[in-house]
Amino acid sequence: MSTPTLTEIPGFLAGTWDIDASHSDVGFTVRHLVVTKVRGRFDGVSGHLVTTDDLATSSVEVVIDLSTINTHNEQRDGHLKSADFFEVDTYPALTYRGTGVRAQGDRYVLDGELTLKGITKTVPLTFELNGFSPDPWGGTRIGFSGDAEINRKDFNVNFEGVQNGIAVVSDKINIHIELEAVLRQDA
Repeated sequence: MSTPTLTEIPGFLAGTWDIDASHSDVGFTVRHLVVTKVRGRFDGVSGHLVTTDDLATSSVEVVIDLSTINTHNEQRDGHLKSADFFEVDTYPALTYRGTGVRAQGDRYVLDGELTLKGITKTVPLTFELNGFSPDPWGGTRIGFSGDAEINRKDFNVNFEGVQNGIAVVSDKINIHIELEAVLRQDA
């Protein structure tokens, strides 16, 4: 089965799209004590993406406000904001700059760079393009669902909590994204 190019997708529109934070979700899961997964999200996400007729020149810029972390536990959220993890007083944001899309099976891969705590690493984001749709206010929307995986230690998130010989938090972090954006109107 061949993957369609973006321009073969029904309703495709090239343009610049602004992220709609109220209809987007950037979350993560991480193993806790090996036996379960803790889930969290960031409530502060902003940025834009550019779709072009050529997959290789499509791009995205996303900024995540790390102080908006929400794991539904205030004590844990405070610890995650500390120097043990994100160090938000010094590094208030995580950024992702994607610079090109390529087809991979029935999905796509956004090649990009993630910057966290002043460290930038290449992190590919595998995603589905959910489609294009008019909205009730005369605009046009685009939606994506994506996943990536990072090793927290690659970004100097080196908390070494151990309980009964077991790591409190795993090194592997799974990132999950549901993104909706609005096509910019020409001024």
